[in-house]
Amino acid sequence: MSLRALAFAVSTVAWLAAAPTLAQGPKAYHAPRTAYGQPDLQGVWTNATITPLTRDAKYGERNVLTKAEADAAEAATRAQVARADAPTPATLKVTELKNADCGPDGISGFNCGYNQGWKDPGTRLIDINGEKRASIITSPANGQLPPRIASAAGPRRAGRTDNPEGFSLGERCLLSFGSSAGPPMLPLMYNNTYQIVQSKDEIAIDVEMVHDVRHIHLTGGHLPASMKVWMGDSVGHWEGDTLVVETTNMRPEQGLRGGSPNQKVIEKFRRIGPNSLSYQFTVSDPDTYAAPFSGEVQMRTTKGQVYEYACHEGNYALTGMLAGARAEEKKQAEAGGAAKSGGE
Repeated sequence: MSLRALAFAVSTVAWLAAAPTLAQGPKAYHAPRTAYGQPDLQGVWTNATITPLTRDAKYGERNVLTKAEADAAEAATRAQVARADAPTPATLKVTELKNADCGPDGISGFNCGYNQGWKDPGTRLIDINGEKRASIITSPANGQLPPRIASAAGPRRAGRTDNPEGFSLGERCLLSFGSSAGPPMLPLMYNNTYQIVQSKDEIAIDVEMVHDVRHIHLTGGHLPASMKVWMGDSVGHWEGDTLVVETTNMRPEQGLRGGSPNQKVIEKFRRIGPNSLSYQFTVSDPDTYAAPFSGEVQMRTTKGQVYEYACHEGNYALTGMLAGARAEEKKQAEAGGAAKSGGE
């Protein structure tokens, strides 16, 4: 074993020992059972939250906000949503529209890629047993991703290629944007709904974003390491009321923040109340990060059903970008030909 692999293994053991246990509250909540005797996780859930993945540095190693801090953050979000929902002023001039403020998120003003009508990130912070969280990441203690190792490749840059397969998975309508489908399953600015369905031997999670379906097998082992699959190969088992899922064999295009195909994700699902589910994860990727990192998201029941996310039907972005690039190349070639002809 190399020194780097040994060091990572030691850090992993220490990390798991220090990782927070599933929040259970003052009294442990016991989930109802399915017909198969398993804890019932079924239903339609949302993980929409304004709690970011990584923590604002001003909070340091403190991940629980004071009531005043939490109230201020949620009030500011509600005010921003109200501003973005407001009708465009009829008196606004074209020049003002072009220079209109896009808001703190850069996408919710009058002249932005997405106006508020498309968004649904929620207006609430993660709340685990009354603790309003400053970041999804719970360890490292500073709420940041661990340092990347020197030999790790950088995150893939979308849209910087002439090859259609070089664009992001979301732009190609192959998989959810960001890490909505996961693992780990993280919230985005919209489409943060999941439907969980259980059988005796499998748990399926229908992800609203690009209508991906994760299959978590409760029997058998992992596929051979050579078989890489979208959303990875997930194998789960029950530890009391907690569903523990280990995912390996993820395709190289899907690694979180430029993670490697050797990334492994451990997830823990547990109902902590009739309408609340704790979702914890630990990502281990020794080819990319100097240490594992962990996080927790609160999922809440939501009304309604998950509708199909029709991506390809209105996806003009990819053909538009490629066609635009070809038009620019043609224009440059014609300009070069004209210049050559004029010089003869």
